[in-house]
Amino acid sequence: MVSTKTESEISLMSYAGKVCYELLELMETKVKAGITTKELDQIAEKFIREKGCTPSFLNYEGYPASICTSINEEVVHGIPSNRKLKNGDIISIDVGACYKGYHGDTARTYKVGNISNEVSELMKYTKEALYKGLSVIKPGIKLNEICKAVESVAKEHGYGVIRELTGHGIGTDMHEDPYIPNYSNNESELILKEGMTLAIEPMFSLKGRKVWLLDDDWTIITQDGSPAAHYEHTIVVTKDGYKILTGE
Repeated sequence: MVSTKTESEISLMSYAGKVCYELLELMETKVKAGITTKELDQIAEKFIREKGCTPSFLNYEGYPASICTSINEEVVHGIPSNRKLKNGDIISIDVGACYKGYHGDTARTYKVGNISNEVSELMKYTKEALYKGLSVIKPGIKLNEICKAVESVAKEHGYGVIRELTGHGIGTDMHEDPYIPNYSNNESELILKEGMTLAIEPMFSLKGRKVWLLDDDWTIITQDGSPAAHYEHTIVVTKDGYKILTGE
């Protein structure tokens, strides 16, 4: 069942989303060689709580941290640790905040120092895919139009689309219906309506699309070791388009 949200519910999600956006802006100033992912997690938890929210990810199905920190070949769900970032790394940071029972969810990939041109382009075009997916959103379209738009960017540049991982609905639960694949498919026939709240999140790898789950039961990596990028926004479908709740 895909729900639509009232104006008051969207207002609560907007605040949660604003906190998430501001946190990723803060992370931009903190991501540098030598910092540990656990330090980033501690900064994030403190920030979320100071804003009157709770970390959506902490203890979610047993997840042990407030943010996900996924480095290089780690696609998503990397657990913060004492690992230090080093020059040439990329790191995807996924954050969630809950305000009065309503969630915001957003992600961004950052470079650490100097990275190769091909990895820089992977980041650039994964982000472009997010906004291309968003650009088609309006009431009356099929959900698959979003999926198709995101996939078109990966196809154009030869990137792997991680099929096991998808975007999703969001609201009082972190993950609500519908699931939103990043590739065109026959299942995404839902017609969008005003008030639906969705998290759109392309995840592309530089080469192959196949992934493995590590022994920690959370971290998902590319099988071929190629780097991956991840960008995400929470949005609400409006009467004539969409509004991003996790950005400006």
